[in-house]
Amino acid sequence: MSAPPVRSVEYLLPSAPSGVGEARSLVRAELGRWGLAHVMDDCLLIVSELVTNAVRHGGSAYTLRLEERAGRLHGEVFDPGEGVPCRRSPGVEALSGRGLQIVAAIADDWGVTRADNGKLVWFALSCTA
Repeated sequence: MSAPPVRSVEYLLPSAPSGVGEARSLVRAELGRWGLAHVMDDCLLIVSELVTNAVRHGGSAYTLRLEERAGRLHGEVFDPGEGVPCRRSPGVEALSGRGLQIVAAIADDWGVTRADNGKLVWFALSCTA
């Protein structure tokens, strides 16, 4: 019996506010092609948060990668920015600072890995129906 196919896609996007919408459009189209509409909303929210962080704190262009294998959807956002993102506890009046709390609440798993010339923020979602 052969292993199920691995599907993956990678995009290089500009570090500009318009890149966030572009990333969402690309994810929506790709997950539709892969038949993963049932995880689309969760994935779009996670990607929006991670890409927004990359645009705000990452410096130049960033890379978004998605891979589906063995019933799990893996996503990664690499940016060349310094520092490592961490969850914050903003006050109730704060207008920002909740992105990684949202990621942690939705993703089955997530983390940050230091990489050559930057960092990689990754997440995983179960995509079995």
